[in-house]
Amino acid sequence: MEKNILAYSETALDYGVIGLLVLMSIVTLWLFIERMMFYSTVDVEKYTHRDILEMDLTNNISVISAIGSNAPYVGLLGTVIGIMLTFYTMGDASAIDAKKIMVGLALALKATAMGLIVAMPAIVAYTILLRKVEKILTIFDVNQEEKASN
Repeated sequence: MEKNILAYSETALDYGVIGLLVLMSIVTLWLFIERMMFYSTVDVEKYTHRDILEMDLTNNISVISAIGSNAPYVGLLGTVIGIMLTFYTMGDASAIDAKKIMVGLALALKATAMGLIVAMPAIVAYTILLRKVEKILTIFDVNQEEKASN
């Protein structure tokens, strides 16, 4: 009975952490695509204040930054819990099987790897979006200067 509970908790942990990381990557991709589509259609001529333009441009990119900075921690949490479950299994077993220990530790490290796989593209996407924001704001500033000089 206790072995079934342990196997269930390992499966739930695996699906929970990996599932959360997959969800985080989907949200990142969705927000990145949405922002890029918005940037391609934004008309700086319609804005009278730079701050309003900046608010519209930076909408939702902080979520991408938060995902990029927190995904490794979610993966690390999965690894720590996985290692704890492996040690619990080792302590509960009457004989220590090195193969089971190594498999348990390898599966636990999978969560950290997934966290990094989610974080790295999120940080790249965030950096790309920030650069696009800077370019659009520069275009706005140049247009404002031209209007003021005329």
